[in-house]
Amino acid sequence: MLTFTFAVFFLIITPGPGVLSAAGVGAAHGFRIGLDYVSGLFVGNFMVGIAVISGIAAILEIYPALRIVLAIASSAYLLFLAAKIAFAGSKIAFIHSEKPPGFGNGLALQAINPKAYVVNTALFSGFPFMPDSLFAETLVKILILNAIWIPIHLVWLGAGVGLHRLNLSKPVQFAINVFMALSMLTVVALAALSQQ
Repeated sequence: MLTFTFAVFFLIITPGPGVLSAAGVGAAHGFRIGLDYVSGLFVGNFMVGIAVISGIAAILEIYPALRIVLAIASSAYLLFLAAKIAFAGSKIAFIHSEKPPGFGNGLALQAINPKAYVVNTALFSGFPFMPDSLFAETLVKILILNAIWIPIHLVWLGAGVGLHRLNLSKPVQFAINVFMALSMLTVVALAALSQQ
C-alpha cells in the first residue's frame, strides 16, 4: 500500500494537462476561478477512474498478463512525458488561457486527457496490495487517490497564483523542469518494482 501511495503522489504531482492547466489558470485568473476549474478536473478524473475501474477490473481477473501490458504502456507514456519536460529548456511548461475557464472546461479536459487514463489505468491495474479482495483494494485505492489528488491540485493552483508574482531566473526554471522529470522517472521505477 505504501508503494501505491508513493506512486499516486509522484504520478499526480508531476506535470500533465491537469496540474499544468490548474497552475496556468491560477497564474492567469486567480484562485477563485481556478478553484472552479479544479473542481471540474476532480469530477472529470473521478469519472475517468470509474470508467477505467469498471472495465479493467473484470478484464484483469480473466487476463492477468494484461496487467503487465498496461504497466508497460503506462510506463512508456510516462517516460515520454518525462523526456518532454526535461528537455523543455528554461521555460516552465505551464499552460496559459486567455478566457477564464470554469467547471465545464476542467471536466471536458479530463475526458480527453491521456494522462488521466494512463494514470488511472496504471494505479488501478498495478500496485496490488490486497490480492484476496480486488473490490476492497479498489475502494482503498480510490480513497488514497482522492486524499492525495485534491491537495496536490490545490497546491499547483496556488503555485500558479504565486509564480505569477515572481520573476524566476532561467536556471531556476530549468531546475524545476528537471525535478518534475525525475519525479516521473521515480514513478516508472516504482511501477516496475511493484510488478516483481
